[in-house]
Amino acid sequence: LEGKGSPSIVERTLVRPPASRLGPLTDAERQKVVDVSPVRGLYDEDFDRDSAYEMLAKRAAKAAEQAEAARQAEEKPAEDTSGGSRWTLPGFGDDAAEAPSGKQARPRSSGYKRETIMEAAMKSVARTVATQVGRALVRGILGSLKR
Repeated sequence: LEGKGSPSIVERTLVRPPASRLGPLTDAERQKVVDVSPVRGLYDEDFDRDSAYEMLAKRAAKAAEQAEAARQAEEKPAEDTSGGSRWTLPGFGDDAAEAPSGKQARPRSSGYKRETIMEAAMKSVARTVATQVGRALVRGILGSLKR
C-alpha cells in the first residue's frame, strides 16, 4: 500500500517451492537421521522411574506400618514393677483387678493424668508472677516513652 492506503503497482517475484516431502521417511532415511543425531544413544534405554505419586504412596504405607507397630506396642499390657506399693479401687484403672460385675476392668485409653494440688498451685503462682512482671515491664517502657 502507498502512503494514503491506495494499492501500489504489482511487482513480479520469484517464489521457491518447499523442499520438503509430505510423507513418512523410509527406514534407510530414518537410520541416517538417527546416526547423525547429537543425542544418539542417550534415549535408547527405557527407564521406569518412580513417579511422585508412587514415592508418596510408599512413604504413606511406611508411616501407616510404623503407626500400627506403635499402636500394637501400646496395647501390650504394661508390667507392674513397683512391687504392689500402689493401691487401687476395683474398676478404677487397675488392669489386673476385676470389676464388681465380674468382667475385666476396661483399660484407660488416654494418657491424660490429672495434676496434683501442688502442681496446680505452682502453675497458678508462676502465671501470676509472669503476668505481674510483664505488666510492670510494659508500664515502664511505655512510661519512659511518654516523657
